[in-house]
Amino acid sequence: MSFVRPLIATAAGLLSMLAGTGAAHADAITTWNSNANAAAVAACIVPGENPLHESRLYAMVHIATHDALNAIQRRSRPYAYNAKARPGTSADAAVAAAAHDVLVSQIPLAGVPPECVTAGKARVDADYAAALATIADGTAKTQGVNVGQAAAAAVIAVRANDGSNTLLVDPNFPQGTAPGQWRFTPGSPPIAFAPGWGRVVPFVLRDGTQFQPGPPLPVACASQHPSATDGCRRYAADVEEIRRLGGDGVSSPTERSADQTEVALFWMESSPSAWNRIARGLAADRQLDLWQNARLFALLNTAQADGYVASWATKFHYRFWRPITAIRAAGDDGNPATAVDPAWMSLRPTPPVPDYESAHAVEGAAAAEVMQQVFGHHPVAFSACSLSLPAGSRCGDDKPVQRKFRSLEQAAAENGDSRVYIGFHFRDAVEKGLRRGKLIGQWTVDQAFQPQRER
Repeated sequence: MSFVRPLIATAAGLLSMLAGTGAAHADAITTWNSNANAAAVAACIVPGENPLHESRLYAMVHIATHDALNAIQRRSRPYAYNAKARPGTSADAAVAAAAHDVLVSQIPLAGVPPECVTAGKARVDADYAAALATIADGTAKTQGVNVGQAAAAAVIAVRANDGSNTLLVDPNFPQGTAPGQWRFTPGSPPIAFAPGWGRVVPFVLRDGTQFQPGPPLPVACASQHPSATDGCRRYAADVEEIRRLGGDGVSSPTERSADQTEVALFWMESSPSAWNRIARGLAADRQLDLWQNARLFALLNTAQADGYVASWATKFHYRFWRPITAIRAAGDDGNPATAVDPAWMSLRPTPPVPDYESAHAVEGAAAAEVMQQVFGHHPVAFSACSLSLPAGSRCGDDKPVQRKFRSLEQAAAENGDSRVYIGFHFRDAVEKGLRRGKLIGQWTVDQAFQPQRER
């Protein structure tokens, strides 16, 4: 991932801000959730435009910590490590050892600069030493470390051949030429990013095609059938919406409001980072105990990891073009209702993957649904900050922007809207992503880590 190198300095800056983004009343689970994020930043996975491995990393960490705790006291069904620890085993030591061993084994990624790998492992080792230093030496601590290491080893073994070693940067991926077909994205590296990720083995879904939506809207209006005509009209409306609202304001004019611009940049942050931070805050507000947090974060992160697998499978199945390509090529798309703008540019550079469906919308809806199911069906009001806003208004700054939400569903919807305002996704891709993410969240809660007391 050669495009990670320019972000090393950015990662260093983010690490300094992360110190101010932890939740109050942290326990071992939420602490290691934050530590995992800091390790991903130090290792240049975040903000290196690789939420795929980031989500997989967090999922493995939280499966291991979940299973380690449930070996000490069974509260929910284990995933990879099903054992019974000796009485008196330290829960905090078990969580720390489980998280540490997963992180140091998974941080080295092909193409990541060696200095990033070194920095990531050093961060994990330092956090681990600090965690163990707070636990009194003795049998309880030793047993806890042993249980955590065993849980980590079990998860690592399960995921050893899951397909995540797929090529991440493919400059030779075949491009389309016809209207609607994806091709390398103007303003982004001439590559396809991780075209094989949709074949990675999911954590909870049956496979990457589960809940896959039907095809995107038709581009051209060649057919006289009413359904086709309606589809191409809706497509034209989507093109016009994003042309008006998603431009950069420099190469192309924009009607986007100041609040819509803030929404676009607020949610530009990595979905796994943002939604885990939201979850830490909500878990602290509700004073969840260690085992409740273990289940919450295992559900959240397996759902998000599977969301990326599923969305990437859809993206590279349909290979639908991005708005920037569609607007620049609108003169030859066979749709008389679309307006061409050969210089149109999205607010930020469009990622080098197809449009349909919006993975960002999938991630937000999956995360929101998991938390809604765990917390209950009443609305969950909260406020949140972001690390992708301009300097001075980010989490950890003196005056961070705090956006307020009446519910998790509203936050997921705004997260979806942000991809239109930033110029990355058509409305249809967002709406289909929101629906699919909700289904993935529901499926994950129904199928994994179910409450299960010892008998």
